[in-house]
Amino acid sequence: MSEHRINHEPVFMLASAPWRESSLWLEVYSRKYGRVALLARSARKRMSELRGVLVPFVPMSASWYGSQELKTLHRAEWLGGWPLPQGRALFSGLYVNELMLKLTAREDPMPGLYDTLAETMQTLCREPNHIAALRRFEWQLLHHSGYAPDLTRDHNGDEIAAERQYRLRPEDALVPLAQADGLQAGGIAVNGNTLVQLREGTFSDGQSLQEALKINRLLLDFRIPEGIKSRQVLQQLQQFDLNPMSFGRHEANPQAV
Repeated sequence: MSEHRINHEPVFMLASAPWRESSLWLEVYSRKYGRVALLARSARKRMSELRGVLVPFVPMSASWYGSQELKTLHRAEWLGGWPLPQGRALFSGLYVNELMLKLTAREDPMPGLYDTLAETMQTLCREPNHIAALRRFEWQLLHHSGYAPDLTRDHNGDEIAAERQYRLRPEDALVPLAQADGLQAGGIAVNGNTLVQLREGTFSDGQSLQEALKINRLLLDFRIPEGIKSRQVLQQLQQFDLNPMSFGRHEANPQAV
């Protein structure tokens, strides 16, 4: 990354943590520069102009400088564009940010992934039913990060056929189920129709969404063996019927994360 000052770069804040007495360590994702670590000096002081600006889930404009891995935030402006997520959508937003932190490297720009993140956050904050958006985001993150299998052709070089079934394993090409030697070593059977829909980002029904969840979860869990904290927290809340964020049973769809 260039040592000169970066001005007015659109970013999403993925995480923040206290740094020394009054500052914040930020992890942001930018369209041109990828994930960047920023030091926001004095951001925790009561009179700081950054208070109320450094919030997740909505876009902001950031300016920074520095040649080390940890840059210094010079200025930040809240761009807004949609409301902050509430209730169930808040957990989904935390889930998205956690995946971004765990599956992206610092200063590895992927403009297409930034656009997907922006579209996903807008959907989470505006639409009550955002399950399809989460499935699209998971797949696009895996795809841009280089962790997704090819969904256009199987290991024979043949095009994926909607009417066939395939064996999917995290590090292998898709194999027609009729040719597969069972489902050993973590493999799962998936419908070709779901693979096509996942590739195109459109889902025809709840069954396709459920199978897309199974596919994405297999691939994500393989890459994140330590687990996904936001998913674990939500599962615990559902298990004990806790309701701290005022989301009702009709919203607590296990397909979400």
